[in-house]
Amino acid sequence: MSSEIEINSPKRLRHLKLVGIVVLLAAAGIVASGILSRVHATQEMTSWSAAQAVPTVVAYAPNRQGATQSLILPGHLSAFVNAPIYARVPGYLHAWYADIGTHVKTGQLLGLIDTPDLDQQLLQAKADLDNAQANEKLAASTAKRWTEMLKQDSVSQQDTDEKTSDLTAKLATVAAAQANVNRLEALESFKRIVAPFDGVVTARKTDIGALIDAGGGDGHELFTVSDARQLRVYVSVPQSEAAAIKPGMTATLTVPERPGMKFDAKLLDTDDSITQSSGTLLVQLVVDNQSGMLIPGEYTEVHFALPTNPHALMIPASSLIFRQSGLQVAVVGKDNHAILKPVTIATDLGTQVEIGSGLEADDRVIDNPPDSLASGDAIRLASTQESASTAATLTDHADAGRAHG
Repeated sequence: MSSEIEINSPKRLRHLKLVGIVVLLAAAGIVASGILSRVHATQEMTSWSAAQAVPTVVAYAPNRQGATQSLILPGHLSAFVNAPIYARVPGYLHAWYADIGTHVKTGQLLGLIDTPDLDQQLLQAKADLDNAQANEKLAASTAKRWTEMLKQDSVSQQDTDEKTSDLTAKLATVAAAQANVNRLEALESFKRIVAPFDGVVTARKTDIGALIDAGGGDGHELFTVSDARQLRVYVSVPQSEAAAIKPGMTATLTVPERPGMKFDAKLLDTDDSITQSSGTLLVQLVVDNQSGMLIPGEYTEVHFALPTNPHALMIPASSLIFRQSGLQVAVVGKDNHAILKPVTIATDLGTQVEIGSGLEADDRVIDNPPDSLASGDAIRLASTQESASTAATLTDHADAGRAHG
């Protein structure tokens, strides 16, 4: 028995060694496979992260402006002529004959004032005139008589001169009395309140029996008459656009309550002065209103067609980069690397800006560049479909940007 065991032992040892080697090789293979798989995954992750770090951007070509751009500004309508009518004589309102909304003609009676004090003053003035005229007639006959007697040496020259001077004084008294009568008769004519021109009564601020005070500034007006067949339009134009405003220009008006309707207006003049508080130029236009569709006092939008620089380049405001070094835009360079260019803005139109310098017409401008983008960074351009969609959107923004205010 012992001899058989001794004979079989070396074989079992070799078998066990072989098994151990196989197990070690298998374990080494498993470990190597895991290490290779992890290394491969790390490489793939590194490649994916590097690919994801390259930003995907949309690039477009700058637009050129059209021949004109629309400047839209708020304005307000005012009657071409607007006259508050005050009383020239004190009294009581006897009657009124035109209420608000009444269309009146020049000279049409609006109201009548009772003036008992003025009536009595006129009667007294006429009596004073009659008295002065009677004295003047007596002085005239006396002077004539004394002049004839002087020729016969019946009276002295001194007495004759006194009678002649008295006639002259009486004539002056008559003239003064007549002037007073004329003045009071003129005031009497103001008892009739009449329309100064063809128009519409827009206010009546008195009633029958009301006490009327003469005057304008302190007292309230009795009536207001407006001529709205033509309307004035007042617009405040920003200083940056003031140089393009010239007399004779035309503009288009729109009002909220008349959607879809446009009214043509002509620029009359400006005040030739920039208001310091607002930095604007006051512009006055006139619009025909024979149809009566516009109402004085309304709010309106005024559309000006201003000439533009045909060589100016337009880009969306979203393409601008504001950094410490100044205003910049990012463009696509060689091998799809970003280049940052400093630019200046000529006109800010809100969603669009007009570039004054720093950009070329053949540049491909990056829209909405990442905040971290720097010159030389690699970029990836978006697909053709995405670029076409973005280009259409930018075109719509450009059209909207040309109408600014």
